[in-house]
Amino acid sequence: MKITKFTLQMVFILAFFWSMVLISSGLWANEIPSARYVFFFIGDGMGLASINATEIYTSVNQGSLSEPAISKLNFTKFPILGLCTTFAADGFITDSASAGTAIATGHKTNDGVINMDPSKTVTYTTIAEMAKEKGMKVGIVSSVSIDHATPACFYAHQPSRKNYYDIACELATSNFDYFGGGGFLLPQGKEKDQPDVLDTARKNGYTVATSKDEILTLTPEMGKIIAINPSLDEEKAFLYAIDAKPDDLTLADFTRKGIELLDNPNGFFFMIEGGKIDWAAHANDAKTAIVDILAFQKAVDEAIHFAQIHPEDTLIVVTADHETGGMSIGYAGTKYSTNLHLLSFQKISYQAVEQYIEELRKTASEKEMKLADIMNFITENFGLILLTDADRNILKNQAEEGDKTAVDKLALSLTPEEIQSLSEALFLSLQDPKERPQDDQSYLHYGGYEPFSITLTRILDQKAGIGWTSYSHTGIPVPVYAQGVGQELFAGYYDNTDLFTKFTMVMGLEPVGVGK
Repeated sequence: MKITKFTLQMVFILAFFWSMVLISSGLWANEIPSARYVFFFIGDGMGLASINATEIYTSVNQGSLSEPAISKLNFTKFPILGLCTTFAADGFITDSASAGTAIATGHKTNDGVINMDPSKTVTYTTIAEMAKEKGMKVGIVSSVSIDHATPACFYAHQPSRKNYYDIACELATSNFDYFGGGGFLLPQGKEKDQPDVLDTARKNGYTVATSKDEILTLTPEMGKIIAINPSLDEEKAFLYAIDAKPDDLTLADFTRKGIELLDNPNGFFFMIEGGKIDWAAHANDAKTAIVDILAFQKAVDEAIHFAQIHPEDTLIVVTADHETGGMSIGYAGTKYSTNLHLLSFQKISYQAVEQYIEELRKTASEKEMKLADIMNFITENFGLILLTDADRNILKNQAEEGDKTAVDKLALSLTPEEIQSLSEALFLSLQDPKERPQDDQSYLHYGGYEPFSITLTRILDQKAGIGWTSYSHTGIPVPVYAQGVGQELFAGYYDNTDLFTKFTMVMGLEPVGVGK
């Protein structure tokens, strides 16, 4: 090939162009922008459909009913959007343990395993442990028990996510600076004969706060902190946001307090999980999931406020470990119609309905109780109503004249098929759970949940135009939203193990390989 003067000029031009690209992108000589303060928000089970449903619900409840519109969430306004695959080492549908391990360590493992390889013989070092080793402070907050799979994936190493006591013991000796939110499932082991994990934590220098006043008055001078929400359910998790009392501590409260406790010149890594989004989606309860996403958004707000003060040093990343429930915005029964504003008539979670049914079961048998006997409860908490033919005709005339209340009442009226479904579910729910059918068809109908509660939420969801395909997780990719220092790294389509690599790059950490 003959090298001409023109060829040499083009070579120099191209070389200059690509050097400018590398320099401007911060990649020349491995110069990655460094984030001192890193927030990592995980909406457990929060898929794109549930995010979009929340945006639509927010929009229509702000009065946008005349034409389709969404009201973006604070994190869906972030400048960077990525897409992340979630499969585990042993299947396309992950659980929170294998997904959390992939994110926290960069390694795939089997479902149910926490920060160990599929053979359960090799342990992996987590991004949080690496941050702590570097001298950064580390905080872990969750709205479910703090020994649950997702939070555990940042500090524990166990062959099973169900080793709650062993996980808790690792927390107590982790030396992380702040744990907040949910409590411990087995603080004294399965037989309640082991040393209390909180006593172990105190011996290792932790201050334990368990009342609202204690938590709100925590200061950085107190050192390492474990702060447990005083308002928890039997699973040691927050109440669903839809059921919580106005003065209950929220995920945002624990995030705000965490920022106060973690802020220091060496920086911090702070993981915050909205865990009950996942639980609501497992139960196919759209309104409850939406309200928990809105509570999750308020926690993200705290990070955004911090970033406004430290714009040159802060990175915020929001994602999910997987999608749950297979939610779709679009249900065959409503064809192209969506009416998400109807979800506003739901006032309580499926779990609160289960508690109501449990009380009914104590006083009424399935032979005595009829659907009509509890219609006041259904109408008050879900808006669903029974109509006579005469009432229906009156409402139709009013609807034709533009009466929006009449339109909603017609949409919320129970069809004969829905009445039958609710009646059958009530009959089953009033039985002793041990006496109910356990066949595959029953699982398809109720998924192991209280038949009446899940039938009730499903009917309202369907009327709103929302469908579900599963009571478990799905294998679809999840969105990743990023804002701040190094945000560009999180754009594109990649695997969940790549999140670990991206965090190590932007935090200036050196992966240490496997083993501890």
